[in-house]
Amino acid sequence: MPPMNTPDSLPPLREEASSLTRRAWLGRSLAAAAAASLPLKLVAAEKRRVVVWSEGTAPDDKVYPQDINTAVADGLKKHLQGWDIELANLKSPEQGCSEDSLKRCDVLIWWGHKRHDDVKNEYVDRIVRRVKEEGMGFISVHSSHYAKPNKRLMGTACGWGAYENDGCTCKVIVKEPNHPIVKGVKDFTLPQIERYSEPYAVPTPEAVPLAGTYVYPDGKQEPTRLGLCWTIGKGRMFYFAPGHETYRDFYMPEVERIFANAVEWAAPVRA
Repeated sequence: MPPMNTPDSLPPLREEASSLTRRAWLGRSLAAAAAASLPLKLVAAEKRRVVVWSEGTAPDDKVYPQDINTAVADGLKKHLQGWDIELANLKSPEQGCSEDSLKRCDVLIWWGHKRHDDVKNEYVDRIVRRVKEEGMGFISVHSSHYAKPNKRLMGTACGWGAYENDGCTCKVIVKEPNHPIVKGVKDFTLPQIERYSEPYAVPTPEAVPLAGTYVYPDGKQEPTRLGLCWTIGKGRMFYFAPGHETYRDFYMPEVERIFANAVEWAAPVRA
C-alpha cells in the first residue's frame, strides 16, 4: 500500500500559485508595454471609412430634406458593419476634399447636379490622385456623370445621348448575378426615373452588373445600362445612373443594398 501524503510532503500550493500569479502579471505587463510601442493600427484594425458627398442642392426639391448624402448614408448604416460613414458637401472645409479626409477615405461616393463647376480643380486633383495612385474607391451617382472627378477619371466627355423626364418607369435588371455589387439583389422596378438614353460616352466598362429597360407611358421600351464598373489605375470605380433628386430611389431597399455592396467592392484591399 503506497504511503499516505503528510502535510510536510504536500507541494507548496500557495507559494506555487503566488509564483504563477507573479509570472502571469509580469507577462501581461510586458505584453502591454510591447503593444503600446506598436502603431495603433497594428494593435486594433482601423475602421474602414466611406465619405458620402453631395453638393447640397437636393433639399430644394423636398424629397431629401436632409440632402441625398444623408439618405445614402442612412442606407449604408443598415448594411455595413465596421465602417465609419461620414458626410461632406461644398460647405465642408476644403469642400469635403481635404488631404487628411481623402487620405483616410476608403471609398468616396459623389452626387452632384447643378454646381459641378464650383468644385475647385485642386480638390479634383487630390481625388484623382487618391484613386489612380493609392487605390481609393469612387462611386459616381446619376448626374455626377458630368462632375469634374467623374470626367477626369473617365477621360471622356461622359455625356448621354438624351435626357428626358417624361414619365418613364424603369425595370432594373441584374445582368451579372455573380458580381459582388448585386449580391442579394433581384430585378426590381423604379416607378419613376429621369431617362438617360444611350450611348453613354465613357470607356468600355469591365463589368455591367446592372442593366435596365425604360418603359415609356405609351408602352414603348428602351434598353440601357444602369450600373457600370471600371478599374482606374489602382482604384475601382462604379457609376449608378438612377438617383434623380425628385424621386425616392435612395429610400428603396434594393438601392440601399446596391450601394452597400458597391462600397465593399470598391474599397481597396488592406494588407
